Amino acid sequence: MKAAVLTAYGSVENIQIKEVPDPIPETSEVLIKIHTCTVSAADCEIRRFDIQPLFWIPLRLVMGLFKPRKNKILGQEFAGEIIATGPDVKHFKIGDLVFGSGGFQMGCQAEYKCKNENTGIIHKPAGITFEEAVTIPLGGLNALHYLRKAKITSSDRVLIIGAGGSIGTYAVQLASKTGAHITATDSHEKLEMLKGIGANEVIDYKKEDFWLSKKKYDVIFDVSFKTGYSKCISALAPKGRYIPADYSLSLLLRGFMTTLFTSNKVIITLAGDKNEDLFELAKLIENKNIKPVVGKTYTLEEIPEANRHIEKGHKQGSLVVRVS
Repeated sequence: MKAAVLTAYGSVENIQIKEVPDPIPETSEVLIKIHTCTVSAADCEIRRFDIQPLFWIPLRLVMGLFKPRKNKILGQEFAGEIIATGPDVKHFKIGDLVFGSGGFQMGCQAEYKCKNENTGIIHKPAGITFEEAVTIPLGGLNALHYLRKAKITSSDRVLIIGAGGSIGTYAVQLASKTGAHITATDSHEKLEMLKGIGANEVIDYKKEDFWLSKKKYDVIFDVSFKTGYSKCISALAPKGRYIPADYSLSLLLRGFMTTLFTSNKVIITLAGDKNEDLFELAKLIENKNIKPVVGKTYTLEEIPEANRHIEKGHKQGSLVVRVS
């Protein structure tokens, strides 16, 4: 099969489109012919190995200590068709259309992928496309998880920092469904899009520093985690909640101290890939309650170019790769 293989940690040039052996499903796995996958900011961070020290060792054990393992394939989201099943598979059959998460092993930027049937994979509803479905496992699941933790009410003022990417565009739409007042920050070329999907106000982060404003927010969801902890905390209203899409030991300590000694609450958590959450988001899309934002589409051969697009800061919503 053809796949985007990472040959070394570092630059985009270390991604090679090459032929590798087809995967063979184990007893509880299904073999998926991938129709669409994505390229995400997280894929770029893993390729550069620009990750939090807390995850350095476990990810190196999966990826390879000094260089990526042979034929290591990135990619965290897939949508496609089951073409083979292991002997113990109970919930899927050949011909089923599915989508889901690549999990810690990744491997979605390829023509085929094996996936355990028990987690991070569900049937694709007939009312959504492969391009829509493939955006759910990373952007949708993360946004849903973090916003649930925030417990947003209709009276809240919500700030979403770095709202223009895959997680942020889902977050704007999910948060706006609560009736809360949504302010979204990103670069100027993404602001009209953010207003179009539900943001009540938008801020060009290159021209305006939200923490210097007199406005205070009940919830700050920090997707980009580039502003700085203290600046975000200073923009919280009394009893406000700060949710960073990040996880580190230093952040855990600072968050604990803020929660302990002030009226504010810092919520530090990691999203999972629960099947019921995949289903909930898919139904919201099928019923036209939310709409995935697909900024650009690529072919498998263009995955290196998609990486460059992300690193230039141009990505809007999700970047979808049409594999077959």
